[in-house]
Amino acid sequence: MIRNIKLAARAPGQNTTIIDVNGIKVGQGLVIIAGPCSVETESQTIETAIAVKKAGAHMLRGGAFKPRTSPYAFQGLGLKGLKILDKARKETGLPVVTEVVDTRDVSWVGEYADVLQIGARNMQNFSLLREAGKSGKPILLKRGMYSTLEEWLNCAEYILAEGNPNVILCERGIRTFETYTRNTLDLSMIPAVRRESHLPVLVDPSHGTGLLPLIAPMSLAAVAAGTDGLEIEVHIDPQSALSDKEQQLTIPMFESLMEKLRKLRAFFDESEIQAEERAQCGTSAPETQFTLPSAFSEAVD
Repeated sequence: MIRNIKLAARAPGQNTTIIDVNGIKVGQGLVIIAGPCSVETESQTIETAIAVKKAGAHMLRGGAFKPRTSPYAFQGLGLKGLKILDKARKETGLPVVTEVVDTRDVSWVGEYADVLQIGARNMQNFSLLREAGKSGKPILLKRGMYSTLEEWLNCAEYILAEGNPNVILCERGIRTFETYTRNTLDLSMIPAVRRESHLPVLVDPSHGTGLLPLIAPMSLAAVAAGTDGLEIEVHIDPQSALSDKEQQLTIPMFESLMEKLRKLRAFFDESEIQAEERAQCGTSAPETQFTLPSAFSEAVD
C-alpha cells in the first residue's frame, strides 16, 4: 500500500468513483475522448468533432493552450481556440476537454471547458493543482513522464484536498531508455491504480506511443487491462496539423478502431455475464477453447 494517500486511496470493497460530465459517466463503461491535438481553425475543429461523434466518441478533446518543448513551436490559439471549442460543443453536444497551463487561467478556461486537463509537464505544478481543485470542475490529471504512481496519486490528492472529488487519472506514457516510441506506455498502471485508488483511470495511446500503427493495438490492450476510457488524437487532415501530426488518426482510422473497441468490449461484457451466471449456479467454467475476438489480430495487421 502507498502511504499518506488519504482521499485518493481505495478503501476495502470500495467501488471506482463515477464522475458525471454532462451525463457522460466516467468510471462506468468505456468512455472515448477524441479530437485534434490542437485547435487550429473553426472548420477543422467542428468537422473533426462531428466525425468523432458519429463514430461513437463521448467527449471532444482539443488544445487551445499547448505547452511545447520548443518556445518556437505552435502554442495554441488561446481564447480564440476556446471559443471554437465552445462552437463545436454547441454543434455536437460533446463535452469539451481542454488543457489549462496557468493558475491565472483556470477560472475563465473553466467557462468554456467541461473538463480541465492538467498535462504531464504540469503534473507537479502544485499551485495549478490547488487552483484546479478550487474550480470544482472535473480534472483530467495526466501522469508526468518521469513520475511514479505514488507521485501521481499525491498530485491527485492536492486536487481532492481542495474539496473537488472529480479527478480522472490518465496514463500517457513515461520516458525510458526506449527510443523507438515517443514514450513507453505503461499499461501496468491500470491495475495498479485499480489496486491503490478509487479514481477512474484513462489511457492516452497517442502520446503513449507517438506512432500511428501502435495506437490501435495499444488501445485494445488498454481495454483488456481494464481502462475506464481512452483519449485519442484524431484530425481530419493529420498531414496539415500544426502539432503532433505523426500520431493523429484520420477519421477512417478512428472509425475502424471504434468498431474494434465495440467488439472487444462486447466480448468482455459477455464473458463477465457468463462468469456471474456460473457463480450463481455454482458451476465451473466449461472446458472450451478460449478465443479472443478478431479485433486483436486485426489491429496489428
